[in-house]
Amino acid sequence: MGRFEGRGPPEPVKYEPASVKDLLVEMKDTAELLIDLSYSAVLHGSSTVAHEVLELENKMDVLQMRARMSLMLAARNPNEAEKLAPVLGVVAAADKVSDAAGDIAKIVLEDIGLPDAMRGALSEGVETLVRGTVAIDSTYAGRTLKEIDLESVTGVRVIAIRRDDDWILNPGPKTRIEGDDVVLLRGPEASVADLYPDLTGDPFEPDPPVEPVIDDLERAVDSIVLMKNLSELAVDLAYGSVLFDNEELAEEVTNLEIEVDALQSRFEAWTLRAAKETEDPVSLRGLIHLGVATEEISDAALEITEGVLRDLEVHPVVEMAVNESDEIITRTEVRADSDLAGTRVVDGVPATDVSTSVLAIRRPDEGWLVGPDIDTTLRAGDVVISKGTRTSAAEFETLAG
Repeated sequence: MGRFEGRGPPEPVKYEPASVKDLLVEMKDTAELLIDLSYSAVLHGSSTVAHEVLELENKMDVLQMRARMSLMLAARNPNEAEKLAPVLGVVAAADKVSDAAGDIAKIVLEDIGLPDAMRGALSEGVETLVRGTVAIDSTYAGRTLKEIDLESVTGVRVIAIRRDDDWILNPGPKTRIEGDDVVLLRGPEASVADLYPDLTGDPFEPDPPVEPVIDDLERAVDSIVLMKNLSELAVDLAYGSVLFDNEELAEEVTNLEIEVDALQSRFEAWTLRAAKETEDPVSLRGLIHLGVATEEISDAALEITEGVLRDLEVHPVVEMAVNESDEIITRTEVRADSDLAGTRVVDGVPATDVSTSVLAIRRPDEGWLVGPDIDTTLRAGDVVISKGTRTSAAEFETLAG
């Protein structure tokens, strides 16, 4: 399928003075939301969420075109061009993530289909994500998220809002919900079911239950789920490596990309073997599409890190973007005599007074543990990927050493 097929002609883009820093931050947020929404569309078989993915993909096309224009004007001499080249790579890679997410959404929109085993495996431990339009007479309309205190009261988060053609990414306490806003909600299914009618005026219709796996496809499904988790982590680490000029994080992205490539090879072999025993092999098309798009996301993550791995000087525009980040991502190796060795991960946070979330653990003898279980115990030699404030990251590093 052509890049713009099914989406109408691409809108004209003219140069407008814009902050490259702001464009980079917005592209990062958009890319991360695209990955989240595309897999959720597949998981729930939701054409409405899939259409939002294509809307966001179109937004990303405009952002990357505007960023390229601004970067070309900023390169006034060879020295500037050298510093801006990696930033141009980040822009292009973010667009590739967007295209891959769009391809995942088309699995739903073009009714390519997935085995029920896929949705069953993806749904384990995953919160519900729904799209709804705020009713004009909703009690939530005209109020800020702080006034509503939605997450504290219901456990449901507003992860994005589309108002006409404008998107509000990462809405905060001061963000006001208005009637006719298209909101994307994530949370426990029971809480979403209680909230949705009051917010939208429509009844909530949960997904029908599906069988978690079928024997013939179990290994293929397990591998694609792991590929998804590793690719999402790779994108997160890739942006962290660029924003904080962290070569160690960039090297972990390389490790992740190698792992995803190996999984992709095994996934293809297992899918082909399963096709022999499947009553309708054509039903596996969606699974194959998902595997290809997931691998493309990890490749794009590696491209984002190229400037860091080549030890190119960070352009001031990236440093400006860093200053707007409240959280940082760190890579920490647990030493044998550290205070973290033997510490249990509870709700994603080490059982210490340090405010840091553990995203993943790379264990020498087991490989990657993404989103480690609450009962996982940190061991000497573990490489811990964590996210937290700058202060907590420094304290966490001290404990690990």
